[in-house]
This record gives sequence, structure tokens and C-alpha cells, in this order.
Amino acid sequence: MIDRNKLAEELLLRENVRRAIRLISVKNRKQELKEQLDEVRLREVIRAIMVEGQSAVASVAKHDSTGINALEDLLKNTNVLSVLETGYKSLTTDRSQRESYKNHILSGVQKTLAPEESRKEAGEDVEITEEIDIALGDRPEDDPDFISVEEEEEEIEEEPDPKEEFGLNGEDKTGRNRAFTDFQNIEKVILTAFDDLDNPEDISLFEEYLLKNLALYFEKYEGELGVDVEPPPVVTGVQPDADVDASGLGSPETDIPEFALEEVLKHLNVDDVIENLL
Repeated sequence: MIDRNKLAEELLLRENVRRAIRLISVKNRKQELKEQLDEVRLREVIRAIMVEGQSAVASVAKHDSTGINALEDLLKNTNVLSVLETGYKSLTTDRSQRESYKNHILSGVQKTLAPEESRKEAGEDVEITEEIDIALGDRPEDDPDFISVEEEEEEIEEEPDPKEEFGLNGEDKTGRNRAFTDFQNIEKVILTAFDDLDNPEDISLFEEYLLKNLALYFEKYEGELGVDVEPPPVVTGVQPDADVDASGLGSPETDIPEFALEEVLKHLNVDDVIENLL
């Protein structure tokens, strides 16, 4: 006759063993996933280092023109584009404001580089040999030795508004004002890069492609303003599964006391267990 107590103990032992095996399996699986994750992260770090190294090498030698290299360095490593993008995209009331901003920036670049280019072509040290003739009038006051004791009224000339001088006729003034402010922030940076050039071909290419690239970037910014990005749908009514942990393996059963498992495993023949389970 089968002893019920022994049968119950054996069933309990079998169940505890199954749970112990599940716990060990889950633990081993988590360890495998951790090792795989560590490997993926290591690969990402190595890949990032390789890409960074390739970028550093690529940034040394680029084009067959020093002027274009200087321009690329200006656009990549200064605040010129970030200032212009922020300024351009801030003008959202009307497109005419952005058109005005773009036209004033391009005009400002041309006006700034034109005299610098002329100075480079003529040479910085130009000796003035022109003789100046001073024609004296018939009045005694016109004699250079005449000392006047009368107080002359000084005429106060009104200084022109720099924004008006910077401005273009018929353009929106809001765009002009923002362009004026932003151009003050980037003008010196542009001139610094430009002044390093002395070769006429480099100078010409730098100016030509600077204007072209700025115009293209303004088109890019305009396109980005016109893109409507739909917000992601709101997920509602989704409740997390309490039996599934973040790894997707499920939460192991933890209702068996650790000391009970240890006691069972002491008297457990693993070969017998596996044979019975199979």
C-alpha cells in the first residue's frame, strides 16, 4: 500500500526541484543576456571610436582649394550656421520676414568682403604720392596764417542709423533688424577666416561658395519649417503584465524559502532528478 505521506513528500520534492531548476535556468538566461548586452555595448564603443578616427582623418585633407578648405572649416567649426539658423527660424509671422533676413545677410557678406578683397588685390601698403594743391581765396580769413577770434558754431551732424545703412530698400524691417543683430555676431568670424587667404583664386572661391552655401542653407531651413511632424499616438488602457519583468523572461517564483531549497539540494541526486523528469 502506498504511503500517502511519503507520496505527498515526494510530490512536494519534485515540485521544489522543478522550481529550483527554473530559478537556475532563469538566472543562467539573465547572465547570458547580460553578456550579450555587454558585447553589444563594447561593439558600439569600438565602432564609435573607429568613426571618430575616420572623421579626424577626413577632416585633415579635403579639397584641392585652400579657399574651399577654409570655407568648410568656417561652416563646420564656428557658430555661423547656428546663429543664422536660429535667427531665420525665429521669424515665423510671415515669410517676407525670412526673405528679408536672408537677403540682408547675403548682402552684408558681400559688402563686408568686397573692400577686403579690393585691399588684398591692391596690397595693404599703398604709398600715396598725389600732390595736393591748396587754392587760397581773396578773403583774409582764407589765409592759413589768419587767427580767428570769433567763436564758430559747431554744426552737429546727425549720425546715420547703422540699421538703415545695413538695410535694403523694400525689405521687411523685422527681418532686417534680426539680420543686423546676427550679422554683428558672425562678421568678425567670417573676416578672420577670409583674412588668412592671400591667393586670388582662393579668395574668389571662398566668397563665391560662401554666398552659395548660405543661400542653400536658408533654403534648407525654410524646408524644415514647412515640415509638419505628427505626434505619436497616445497609448491608453495598456497595463503592464505583473508576471513579466523587464527582460521578458517572467518573474521567477519566490514562494519557496531559500533554506528549504538548500536543505532539499543537500539530499538530492541530480542524475536521479533529471532521469525522473525525463
